[in-house]
Amino acid sequence: MTAGLISPRHSALPQEAFLSHSSRDRSFVDKLVRVLRAHGVPVWHSSTNIVGAKQWHDEIGKALARCDWFVLVLSPHSVTSKWVKRELLYALNDSRYESRIVPLLYMSCKYATLSWTLEEFQFVDFSTDFDDGCRQLLRVWGLGFSHAGRTAGRKR
Repeated sequence: MTAGLISPRHSALPQEAFLSHSSRDRSFVDKLVRVLRAHGVPVWHSSTNIVGAKQWHDEIGKALARCDWFVLVLSPHSVTSKWVKRELLYALNDSRYESRIVPLLYMSCKYATLSWTLEEFQFVDFSTDFDDGCRQLLRVWGLGFSHAGRTAGRKR
């Protein structure tokens, strides 16, 4: 695993980033989504994009086919999730996601459980400092991190 700073790979923002995660990591994911959206990064994420009575597996499939970036939250919960594994396998096999898969290390885990190919990716490390992780992730798209953006959209 390569952790540390990531240099910008693309200056353009994603049209839409798919956020793959375990529902058990929801508090972290909700916080991350607020920051990304406050910084102008469009994010598809199951908690806010799937509404009642929809076929959730169909909605996930449509989002994977539409999004142009794949952001993967790694934790002990996500590496054992069959849905996270399915989403990652889709992204690995779709050429649109070539050089556009960004693994986020939320908590130390055995990420090779999901795919042996993850060793080849540069990770964004959120495991020690959320703000530093946000700074590194936003840098992938050539964006700076703003604390104003971090607190924007926070429920009061």
